[in-house]
Amino acid sequence: MRPFSQVTQALPHYPIIELIDHGFEIPQLGKNRRIWALLPHNYYDSDQNYPVLYLQDAQNLFDDGAPFGSWSIDKHLMELSRSGVGELIVICIDHGGKERIQEYSPYFHRKFGDGQGKDYANFIIETLKPYVDTHYRTKSHRIYTGIGGSSMGALISAYIGIVHPKHFSKLMIFSPSFWYSDEIYFDAFKYNYTLPMRMFIYAGEKETRFMSQHINQFKDAVSHGFFSSKLTTFNIVIDPNGQHQEKHWGDIFPAAVKWLFFSDQDQ
Repeated sequence: MRPFSQVTQALPHYPIIELIDHGFEIPQLGKNRRIWALLPHNYYDSDQNYPVLYLQDAQNLFDDGAPFGSWSIDKHLMELSRSGVGELIVICIDHGGKERIQEYSPYFHRKFGDGQGKDYANFIIETLKPYVDTHYRTKSHRIYTGIGGSSMGALISAYIGIVHPKHFSKLMIFSPSFWYSDEIYFDAFKYNYTLPMRMFIYAGEKETRFMSQHINQFKDAVSHGFFSSKLTTFNIVIDPNGQHQEKHWGDIFPAAVKWLFFSDQDQ
């Protein structure tokens, strides 16, 4: 039986938007969360398996009425499909509202207190990904699996990628909140990068003046870490006009998808 679908427009190549669950259980946090799947437009008319991208902050990804704007990934996926770049499944996870910062932080912060990010990471690894791989036709191997987000969503995505490289090989990191804790650099330095990894990192020069510095520090930690290798490939884009806004993250989204999932570079 086909799950409930919410398709806002009947357009060629427009992705199928499915509500996986209005209250998907997060046992690691004792919470429930709304989670969506954006499927290729012809998903139910084929038997193909697809790569998967997990994204944070679903409220801001395809809702045109979002209070802070939208990435418009539904429209971008449509255009990518029309151009023949390739198809993928995007899993969109709602943030926790007032608890967003704590859930997306794996570290302690003197203002925000203990983070719940390690438990959130375990939810992605232990609960959500197995569910998605069971209920959808995915290419479940790490080589076809990515995770990403913006701001605090980028922080937790970067953390999950470097701490759990056996599950993810593609990181989409937009305007990361690396200011939150220096521990992200220590984690980046000490984790084993003997598995191939791609990292697409974006930031705007009109964000904080330290953003580029934080990104370079993260890259250096990965590149010169204890287990550093040449298997980690970076694509870093610094937009001179970029701001800390959903529109800018949406604008760079197609380029990130193409480079992470559909470029010719072998992994």
